[in-house]
Amino acid sequence: MKKAGLLLALSIVSLLLKPLDTAATATSYSGDATVQFTGNHPKQVMDPENPGNPADPGDSPSTDRQLRFDFVPQINFGEAEISDTDQTYYGHAQLFKDDTGARGNFIQVSDFRDKSTGWALQIKQETQFQNQSAKNQKLKGAVLSFDQSWSNSLNDPATAPTVSKEVIRLLNIGETYNLAEAKPQKGEGTWSIIFGASVSNDKNRADTLRPKLDEKNNPILDPAFNNQPIYENQAVSLFIPAKGAKEPGNYQTVLTWILSELP
Repeated sequence: MKKAGLLLALSIVSLLLKPLDTAATATSYSGDATVQFTGNHPKQVMDPENPGNPADPGDSPSTDRQLRFDFVPQINFGEAEISDTDQTYYGHAQLFKDDTGARGNFIQVSDFRDKSTGWALQIKQETQFQNQSAKNQKLKGAVLSFDQSWSNSLNDPATAPTVSKEVIRLLNIGETYNLAEAKPQKGEGTWSIIFGASVSNDKNRADTLRPKLDEKNNPILDPAFNNQPIYENQAVSLFIPAKGAKEPGNYQTVLTWILSELP
């Protein structure tokens, strides 16, 4: 991962004090110490549940402004049997290429503007799930949902952005939905907006991760993450109704994550 450099330049004015004659009047001196920062804040993805620990979730799109995305998730629902009944499938939890455990899917936002006016995080589903090679290309009625939202940071919880307490259902393709909002003087620094949590979280969040097993109840492994076991995150779901044609193949959609400065 390419990191932007942070250059720290220190300028210290020192003062050497000599012993005074005991008959002389006592005099005091003072000196100044200054610190000047130049460059950009380094971009580093952190463990969303333990934000003091760097983590490696692999490649991800990011942006490079003072208000920026450090990480956005790429959500995968894996394989499923075609069914003629209503079905709900769960997204794979976030895995990492280091020893960080499985986590809820998350977005990491950083705000290092000198005068933060606040920010808003939104999501838009650009298309219905579709398979271009299928006769019936779209999964009609499929609904993607995000639940169990929370935020985490090393910063003061009193400055946390507000997240939705309701299930966010992307019912209308092309419509923008609010995920989080930071009022002025809040949301500064680096924050993770997380959907769901692991059993090891220390914020008393409900455990939403379940091991994904094959037909013999063996863990399914992910070769992209050093063959770690895959977990399903019940906070990220895809509902597919019984009605509507489905064909074997890969169905995909496009999610747009939007980070906006508040006026």
